[in-house]
Amino acid sequence: MTPGAARVKVSPGVFLWRGCLDRAAQDELIADVADRTKHAPFYRPRMPRSGKPFSVEETNFGSHGWFSDESGYRYERVHPVTKLPWPDIPISLVTLWHAVGNYAAAPECCLVNLYRNGARMGLHQDRDEAALEAPVVSISLGDSALFRIGGVSRRDRTVSVTLHSGDVIVFGGESRLAHHGIDRVMAGTSPLIAGGGRINLTLRRVTDPSKK
Repeated sequence: MTPGAARVKVSPGVFLWRGCLDRAAQDELIADVADRTKHAPFYRPRMPRSGKPFSVEETNFGSHGWFSDESGYRYERVHPVTKLPWPDIPISLVTLWHAVGNYAAAPECCLVNLYRNGARMGLHQDRDEAALEAPVVSISLGDSALFRIGGVSRRDRTVSVTLHSGDVIVFGGESRLAHHGIDRVMAGTSPLIAGGGRINLTLRRVTDPSKK
C-alpha cells in the first residue's frame, strides 16, 4: 500500500483509495496473476438459465471460487475446466485486505476479471456469501474503467467514478449489498497488461468465521 494514499468517500459505506498501489506493486501483482493463471486459466462463465457467455473472462484464487453457469451463481472449490483446486491468494492481497477492509478474518476468494474487447459488467450484487458483514475489496489493474455503484435496490440513485490502475475501492456496511458494475473500460489508458485490457481483483470472505 503506497504511503499516504488518500481515502475518498464515494458514498455511505463506499471508500476509494487513489493510487493505493504504486507501479512496482502493480507489476508484482500482475506477475502473481500470470503465474497463477498458468494453473487456473481464464474461462468465460455463463449466465444462469440462458447460458449466455459473460463478456468478461474470469478465474479465481483462494479456497473458494465464484462461478456461474445455467444452474446459477455459486462458489466452487475447483476450477471448472482443470478440476483442480484454485491457487492461493497472493499474500500482498491478504495484507491489503486487512489494511483497508477493517475485518479480522482472512479473505477466501479472489475473483479475477479480465476485461478486453469492449467487455463490461452490468449492475449486480455480491450476495452469494454467508459473511455479509465482511466488506468487498476491489483492486484495479491496467486500463481505466468507469465504475458505477448504487444502493440495495436496483432503482436507487447511482454514483459513477473512474478507476485507474492501482486504485482500490472498498464497500461494506450499509453498502455491502449495493448494486455495482463496470459501464466502460477505456482501452489504451495503461501499458501495464500485455496485450492491453483491465484486470479487476475482488476479495471476499465467503463463509461465516463465527461458525467454524
